Amino acid sequence: MHTLLSPAIQAALGGGSAIRRMFEAGIELKQKYGADNVYDFSLGNPDLAPPPAVKAALADIAATADQPFAFGYMPNAGFPSTRAAFARLVSREQGVETTPDALLATVGAAGGLNVFFHAVLSPGDEVLVPSPYFVEYGAYCANHGGVLVPVPTHPDDFSLDLDAIAAAITPKTRAIIINTPNNPTGQIYPAEDLAALGRILEVASARHGRTIYMLSDEPYRALNYTGEPLPSMFKAYSHSVVVGSFSKTLCLAGERIGYVAPNPGMEGVGDLMAGLILANRTLGFVNAPNIGQRIAEAAIDAAVDLPTYRRRRDKLASILTAAGIEFFLPKGAFYFFAKTPTADESVFIDALLRQRILAVAGTGFGLGGHMRLAFCVEDATIENSAPGFLEAMREFR
Repeated sequence: MHTLLSPAIQAALGGGSAIRRMFEAGIELKQKYGADNVYDFSLGNPDLAPPPAVKAALADIAATADQPFAFGYMPNAGFPSTRAAFARLVSREQGVETTPDALLATVGAAGGLNVFFHAVLSPGDEVLVPSPYFVEYGAYCANHGGVLVPVPTHPDDFSLDLDAIAAAITPKTRAIIINTPNNPTGQIYPAEDLAALGRILEVASARHGRTIYMLSDEPYRALNYTGEPLPSMFKAYSHSVVVGSFSKTLCLAGERIGYVAPNPGMEGVGDLMAGLILANRTLGFVNAPNIGQRIAEAAIDAAVDLPTYRRRRDKLASILTAAGIEFFLPKGAFYFFAKTPTADESVFIDALLRQRILAVAGTGFGLGGHMRLAFCVEDATIENSAPGFLEAMREFR
C-alpha cells in the first residue's frame, strides 16, 4: 500500500498515540460507567458559560444578519474598531501605549503563533522554550521550518533557569516562547526574571547580529490567582511580541479569536506588522473570524469568573495533598502539573484509569514523571475523584 501521508505527519500521528489513547479510554469509561462516574481532568476546555456580554453581542450581531456584507471580508488585519478595542486592552495590560496599526487580529492564539513564525523564521532557526511547555509548540515551529529547543526550568517550582537559557542561545536562535501563566505548570514568571531575560536576549542579539524575539503567549492572562498584576512584556524587552486569546477570558475556545501585538517601541515594528499581515493572508486564514471579532470587541471588558476557578484549584489541591501527591500550587491558568510516584508516569496514569480518573502524561509536555490535571471541570467531578486518587496512591506505598 502506498503511503498517503508525509513522513512528518506520519511521525506526529505516532507520537500522539498516548493522547489519543487517553481520549479513547475516556469515551469507553463514560459509556460503561456514565459520565458522572468518570473524573476527566485531561482537557483544558473552559466549562463555564461565557459572560453575559457575549450573549448580548450575539443578539446584536444577529440583528444585522439581513444587511449586505454583514459577514463579508474586512481588512486582513481585522476590523478597525476591533483592532482599536484590542489595542486599548493591550495598552492597559502591558502598561505601554500601543495603537491599532500595531496589532493584528488572528484566528486564536494558535493562529497568531503560526503567523508570527511564518513571518520571522528561516529553515533551521531555533526557538527556545522553558520546559515543560504546551505540547503544540514544536509543531507550530516545524510548520515554518523552525526547530523547538526545550530548556529546563528549576524543578521545584518551574521558574526560569536564566543561566540555562543563556547557555542554550546559538547563532540560530530566533525567538524564545514565554507562556505565563503557564500551561501546564501554572507558574507566573516575576518581572525581575523577565527583565533579566530581556537583558540576556539584548546581549545575545548584539553578539550574533540578529534579533532574538521574546514571544509571550498569554491566553491565560486573566487567570491569575496571585492578586498581583502580571508583569509587562513590553517593559521587559524591546523586541517582545504578545500573543493573546479570548478562549479562556470569554470562554470562546471554539470561536478562535486572538491577536498578535508587537512592542510598539520596537525598531522596525512597521515592517514586522506588514510581514504578519501578509502571513495571515497567505497562510489561508485571510482574516480572523467576523463574528469572533465582533463578540470580543463588544465584550472586551467582561471578566472571567476567577473565584470559581480559584475554588476548584484549592479543592483539588486539598485532595492531592490528602492522597500524598506532590505538586506546585499553580499561580495561574487551570492546571496542576503534579509529580507521579513513578518515574514512568504512564504506570501511575494507568492506576488512575482503574479509578476512572483521566490525566495527561507529562512526557507530552517535555517532562516525564509528572501528570497534568485540568481543574476547569465541575466541582462535583473534583470532589468525587478524591477516593480514586487515594486508592491509586495506595498501590505505590
